[in-house]
Amino acid sequence: MTINRRDLALSTLAVSALALTTPALAASADEDAVTKKVEAFRLAQIAADPKALGALCWDDLSYSHSSGKVEDKATFVANATDGKSKFLSIDYKDPTIKVVGPAAIVRFHWMAEQEMAADGKKVSTNLHILMNWQKQGDEWRLLSRAATKL
Repeated sequence: MTINRRDLALSTLAVSALALTTPALAASADEDAVTKKVEAFRLAQIAADPKALGALCWDDLSYSHSSGKVEDKATFVANATDGKSKFLSIDYKDPTIKVVGPAAIVRFHWMAEQEMAADGKKVSTNLHILMNWQKQGDEWRLLSRAATKL
């Protein structure tokens, strides 16, 4: 069997192209997985579901509110599900997800409306959110979140 330069160049090009697309495919799978987790988190917030929220967060969670208040996982889950208010809507607008190794940087524009249980008052929020998700094994969970008022 004779291999000429043209055949060698074409096979090298094909192997190079495959090597370049494999990480992109893995990143795409991770981005899809993170997208699903972010949506599950949004739905768990609306439902005020402590079990779902707890399962989506690492034990070392650092959850920062736009007021500057910072909560650990237990405090965040307790406050998010205490019934003092309920979300009528939460929209994550214009999300971006960038996977970097075992980390994912998620940004979006948060628009929400909630109703206070004490007086029925409705409160709207307009925020920019930064979430950091971390992968261990095959599992993506929220490690930190920060909010800024817009």
